[in-house]
Amino acid sequence: MIVRSTAFTDNGVIPKKYTGFGEDISPELVISGAPEGTVSFAVTLDDLDVPFRNCFSHWVMWNIPADGIIPGGLPKGAVICKPVNACQGKAWGKNCYRGPKPPVFIKKEHRYLFTVYALDCELGISAESKRTALLEAMKGYILAEAGLIGRYGRG
Repeated sequence: MIVRSTAFTDNGVIPKKYTGFGEDISPELVISGAPEGTVSFAVTLDDLDVPFRNCFSHWVMWNIPADGIIPGGLPKGAVICKPVNACQGKAWGKNCYRGPKPPVFIKKEHRYLFTVYALDCELGISAESKRTALLEAMKGYILAEAGLIGRYGRG
């Protein structure tokens, strides 16, 4: 399975539009090669370079239709009806995409990992769920996973 974005290349710079310094909207993700039997996708976005933590979660979303596209510019909220039916859990305390926004004291560029999971089911977890709860709920249902890294720094 492969995941790519129409907004940036793998290991490329995430445009400001998709960050907390811009419009803070989610980029479109395109998934190809999902295994047979894929019922839904889930996605996480993690900052891999946060000091004193393994990662910092910026987005958790699940029950995304397995049609190969996660549209960009998704609305805020726990349940999304348009342009896709899906659920967003809590990242940074909110039910929405929260793009890169390193604090003022961090000058170094960070890596942001979008991970897409192909699942053989839909998940029945609470919209209050965070990254750890999503990862736990997916155990035993993941058919494949693929990642895409974007970079962003304050410059």
